[in-house]
Amino acid sequence: MHSPSGRGALVWDLPLRIAHWGLAASVLGAYLTERLGPAAFRWHVLFGYAVLVLVLFRLAWGWVGPRHARFADFVRGPRAALDYLRRQGPHYVGHNPLGGWMILLLLALSLAEAASGLPANDAIMNAGPLYGLVTPEQSDAFTHWHARLWPALVAAIAAHIAAAILYLWPGGTNLIAPLLTGYRSGVAPDLGIAGEYRWRALIILAILIVLLVVGLALAPPADLVPLSTAQCSSSRYLS
Repeated sequence: MHSPSGRGALVWDLPLRIAHWGLAASVLGAYLTERLGPAAFRWHVLFGYAVLVLVLFRLAWGWVGPRHARFADFVRGPRAALDYLRRQGPHYVGHNPLGGWMILLLLALSLAEAASGLPANDAIMNAGPLYGLVTPEQSDAFTHWHARLWPALVAAIAAHIAAAILYLWPGGTNLIAPLLTGYRSGVAPDLGIAGEYRWRALIILAILIVLLVVGLALAPPADLVPLSTAQCSSSRYLS
């Protein structure tokens, strides 16, 4: 689909762009509310819900979304990634092979981080919504991994941002603007997408939200006993 204003072809659909920037904002929000301490725990959980829903949406969108949103369009083997790194591969309209693997890594780490927080606790007086489904020892294990996965997610995000910035060097490619407008210049109209599948996106999102709400509603209530002062002073998270 060609832009009437000459901006190029539509490559990234609106649902994908909303999911991308919404996920970035939710991860940042989860980090900031965690730093604010137990008083902001409820907001931390809400941002965690948003991360979980948006990652699950992106996974579903990778199968039923428009052309360049689908995993089949950008998930390729190590040979293709190596050829691209050597600048021997073809030009890619959507994600290149290296970018495709980075997307999978970011989605996997985000999903693991959000999911591990559901039964975790803050070692003080708050617990995730699924704390009642596990034993205290299991909750502590989830808390441990929730804390341990965060540096890996931060490192992946930093590498993702650094790569986008490097592409902006003179003679490079602006990868950020298309994720804001959806259009990529220099792309032939027939290589773009014909539509944005908005109704399909709304249906998927609604299903995910309903499943999340029902699942949380059916979870048994948490029975978290506040830790002693000595235990609390050791660390907010287990190590």
